[in-house]
Amino acid sequence: MAARSRGAELDLGWISKIQVNQPAVLRRAEQIQACRTVKKEWRAAWLLKAVTCIDLTTLSGDDTFSNIQRLCYKAKYPIREDLLKALNMHDEGITVAAVCVYPARVCDAVKALKAAGCDVPVASVATGFPAAQTHLKTRLEEIRLAMEDGATEIDVVINRSLVLTGQWEALYDEIRQFRQACGEAHLKTILATGELGSLTNVYKASMIAMMAGSDFIKTSTGKETVNATFPVAIVMLRAIRDFFWKTGNKVGFKPAGGIRTAKDSLAWLSLIKEELGDEWLKPELFRIGASSLLADIEQQIYHHVTGRYAACYDLPMS
Repeated sequence: MAARSRGAELDLGWISKIQVNQPAVLRRAEQIQACRTVKKEWRAAWLLKAVTCIDLTTLSGDDTFSNIQRLCYKAKYPIREDLLKALNMHDEGITVAAVCVYPARVCDAVKALKAAGCDVPVASVATGFPAAQTHLKTRLEEIRLAMEDGATEIDVVINRSLVLTGQWEALYDEIRQFRQACGEAHLKTILATGELGSLTNVYKASMIAMMAGSDFIKTSTGKETVNATFPVAIVMLRAIRDFFWKTGNKVGFKPAGGIRTAKDSLAWLSLIKEELGDEWLKPELFRIGASSLLADIEQQIYHHVTGRYAACYDLPMS
């Protein structure tokens, strides 16, 4: 992971002046989606880059130790070894960026990764995920318990009502408390952008989260009706860029929810490259929250190597 974010003093004057030009954002989003994708070996290379940025996630009510164990094994071996050998990438140590689970499953993930001899970090959602409608004391305790069980990254979710009612100081103070509770763990702040009402609110919430010390800002829980979209991402990335220009502090970005295909992942990588530059194209500053994306990427790698699409029994379950 990159160095911890230093955050910044709350600047309500900056927040009050923010205006987002929605038509311009929508035009930019259309441009990104219309871009031609990369081909052949360059496509394979970009897909492997995407793999290294995935937070491989399971957030289901029926999670058990066995499916956490399977997920962790896939985290260590995301692409079949013979496919990596064909690409001469088998010695590059390609793994996903992290495994993301509920707090009650952190122990299972830590145990499974240790048994697999894998140092992929464990991320835990927390703070009343996904609604954040529990008492603040309970949400803070959830962070501490996840860390005690071995989580080194914490994905917190904000109280959306604070954004919708313009309580920016209260939002700043809440995220600061999350940051303090995280200790040495990295803090990824989920904005649940599909429930914030406007792109202006998305920018303001992004800026408050970064001022409060978030190491990453994340689009969604994956449980909202609207999750990661390009217009929202553009606004968040511009906020990250503005914050960097003002403070010199680099904050990461994580889209999550609805990213399922290899083609999707390439579009997101292109967006990061164009908006923030190559420096952000690494797992220290860019993550993709996904559960089914890896399966499609491996299918595409298989097709690139063999010239045919894999049958259901050709690739390991993820």
